[in-house]
Amino acid sequence: MNNRKYPRFVPFLLILLFSTAITVAARSDENLPALVKRVKPSVVAIATYDANGEALMTGSGFFLRPGQVVTNLHVVRGATRGEIKTLDGKGKVYPIAGAIAVDEEGDLALLSVDMPAAPARSSELATELPDEGEGIFVIGNPLKLEGSVSDGIVSAVREVPNSYRIIQITAPISHGNSGSPVFNLRGQVLGVVTVKVTNGQNINLAIAAARVGLLRAGALRPLSEVTQKPKGDVAEAAYRSGLESLWLGNYDNAVGYFENAVNKNPRRADAWVKVGYCKVKQGKNQEAIRAYQEALQLKPEDADIHNKLGDAYYYAGRMREAIESYTEAATLRPDCAEIFYNLAIVYFESGNLNKAAEEARILQRLDHKMYERYLRETM
Repeated sequence: MNNRKYPRFVPFLLILLFSTAITVAARSDENLPALVKRVKPSVVAIATYDANGEALMTGSGFFLRPGQVVTNLHVVRGATRGEIKTLDGKGKVYPIAGAIAVDEEGDLALLSVDMPAAPARSSELATELPDEGEGIFVIGNPLKLEGSVSDGIVSAVREVPNSYRIIQITAPISHGNSGSPVFNLRGQVLGVVTVKVTNGQNINLAIAAARVGLLRAGALRPLSEVTQKPKGDVAEAAYRSGLESLWLGNYDNAVGYFENAVNKNPRRADAWVKVGYCKVKQGKNQEAIRAYQEALQLKPEDADIHNKLGDAYYYAGRMREAIESYTEAATLRPDCAEIFYNLAIVYFESGNLNKAAEEARILQRLDHKMYERYLRETM
């Protein structure tokens, strides 16, 4: 037994330190009115118009950087021109010069706005996914009610192929909220509102911020040049419907849409990937393998497809082929932690503990949080 005696004031110091930590933590989170006041200047209302000057759509957005606004691609689709209105003070209107980045898969557009450099407006993107049950709030332009605030919680975080996540939230959403930022209680942007589920109550979806962070400013292009789609594009319509079902985790519905899309356009690799992903979720791993192989015929150097093919082999119990697919993915994307996590797991479950440890060491360098998850799952 350890009989060392400690000074009697130590417990008091521990209590003092603990109390101080609680106080600091409490002060680190502003109350909701203060948070709204701080971040609202980064949010904008958006209006778009056709070639005749007729109003097309209203939506929301936010400054990613000074003079650069993020919104949903569908907010500006088909527009000839558009404008944003700031939400601080009385609000000012500025013309949209055009698009400098477009993400079709993520339904995102990065717009360049003609406006003075000052005051500088930008938003901080969250670097980690939220926890289920975490408090959030949304600021946007629902039904043209500019600057409206709604709050709620994170209901779920869902995976979608092509390396991004969908955040399901309970904050009320209406027409005009598309493109609204979803904030956490530190004022960071967690995601961008994209879909409202019309047959459910307070089931609304947002693209996670990591996808927004991938938008890179390029050459300025007019809105009419980057947002038009061929009329009667049945494959595109089916694909978009499939995405909405996929985001909700309705894989049985989604796979039908994606199969329709590949039937109409068999050279669409991303639709084949979605077919494969849904088939894995349905437990139809052999069909998933065939779908991913079709996608790889079109995009043989796509690391994400090799990684997903590895998943299909893994769930089918074909470990050797899973290792081959994951290894090819790692060669193409040596910076992707998820791939090395998959490799470490499959080597561990195959009984090759040395190789599992080797891949886990790489994983540890790339993503310590995912490495800790690996340790929990293999102890």
